[in-house]
Amino acid sequence: MGGLGFHHARILRDLPVVRFGGCFDSRAERSAAVAAELGITAHDSLDALLAQVDAVTIAVPTPAHFAVAGRAIALGKHVLIEKPITTTVAEADELLAMARKHGVVVQIGHVERFNAAIRAALPHIDEPRFIQSERLAPFNPRGSDVAVVLDLMIHDIDLILTLAVGDAQSIAAVGVPVLTPTVDIANARITFASGAVANITASRISRERVRKIRIFQKTGYLSLDLAAGNGEFFRLNKNLPLEKLAAGPLDFSQFVERVVLTAPEGEPLRLEFESFARALTGAAPPVVTGEDGRRALEVALEIVREIERTLPQLAGSAEGGLGRSRPEPAALG
Repeated sequence: MGGLGFHHARILRDLPVVRFGGCFDSRAERSAAVAAELGITAHDSLDALLAQVDAVTIAVPTPAHFAVAGRAIALGKHVLIEKPITTTVAEADELLAMARKHGVVVQIGHVERFNAAIRAALPHIDEPRFIQSERLAPFNPRGSDVAVVLDLMIHDIDLILTLAVGDAQSIAAVGVPVLTPTVDIANARITFASGAVANITASRISRERVRKIRIFQKTGYLSLDLAAGNGEFFRLNKNLPLEKLAAGPLDFSQFVERVVLTAPEGEPLRLEFESFARALTGAAPPVVTGEDGRRALEVALEIVREIERTLPQLAGSAEGGLGRSRPEPAALG
């Protein structure tokens, strides 16, 4: 059970709206260590865990998403699957068809939807025309078996698909491997049917951590710092007479109003699990549906294919940017 799986167990254990049923990891020693540290039950098989719960959160390497989630759904268990939903769109379609057949909830772990900066910005979003995002991080072996598009950029792909109006119409992308056999730095430009354009950059070999999104729209400009969980909205002062603008140069503060964006505090992962619990009771729909996860995956894989087109030597080297498979890992209940 990796670091993310540990935090799944830590938060779910203390969530008052659920009864936590324990965890499973294919590495028995890891299960035992986490169980001892958190004071929870470690099951000796996935089936043993599934027999005790109504829903599971799945924090496993991407190549195992389909198998683990499929087994849970087939037993009628609701699932929250860490991003990306699966390795291929065909797998995503099959999982979603199974979920409809068995009447279960599927939520995808695009946790940035619960970031305070995003929550604060959403009421101000009004038909963005240009979105620019940067997600840079120092190298970490965790997740490096897949292209940075599926490891990091997919967070921003999901956010941009949420913010932009209309479907993605065309994609141009470039990327290069540096420290791994898969792409470590990538940039994509997405044009939407609405005419909006998004420019996305992701790197996992940066000296510093950066998670920023800038949104330009007819009503103003939003600057969001996802790492800090805050942002600003610069909008035109509606009370400024147009003749003043035409008369000559003005100080920025005279014609632009600065709005500090804030949202209630809350650990994003905990908020994500609380939203999943509400969806299970029918109190609210999932914030990030399985269909949302499929859409983000489809765009991410198209970006990977576009990068492979510009760097043919990458084509097929890592299963479409998704890397090598691993042994069956952890699932949490």
